[in-house]
Amino acid sequence: MFQERLKKTLWQFPLLIAMAILIALLVNHMRKDGIAIVGDWSEEARFSDSAGQSMVIGLEEARRLFEKDAAIFLDARPQYQYAEGHIRGALCIPWQEVDHYFMEIADQLEPSRTIITYCDGETCDLSHELAVFLKEMGFDDVRVLVNGWTVWLQAGLPIQTEEQTP
Repeated sequence: MFQERLKKTLWQFPLLIAMAILIALLVNHMRKDGIAIVGDWSEEARFSDSAGQSMVIGLEEARRLFEKDAAIFLDARPQYQYAEGHIRGALCIPWQEVDHYFMEIADQLEPSRTIITYCDGETCDLSHELAVFLKEMGFDDVRVLVNGWTVWLQAGLPIQTEEQTP
């Protein structure tokens, strides 16, 4: 008798799980605000503005703008990391203290120049958050250099430390 109940329970358990999954998928599908089952996790999708436009800039384009002095680089990492080294001429605006730092550098941001935010690491979201904030503040041409500090260093492009900062 015990074995029969055990067999019945073992058979019902996966059936209940399967039914719960099917019901969840059906409800999710019927909702207007359902969660996407398959998502787009590309850089362009992850680093986009509120309108869905990609904010990603490639290293070569960032380098070209740097060499023409046509862009302002903003380092979104904490101040101590900025002090250890940053893109030459970049301004420090740590995302965690954006309100304080933004007021300090707001007058240095020219609406006619491209603003490029960066942090470090492919999963670092600080530069994206800063870029979205700047867009909301009315700056139109804001871009994100994904994994910016690492790719800039690896390319051997100009850097400076806080001791070298004028």
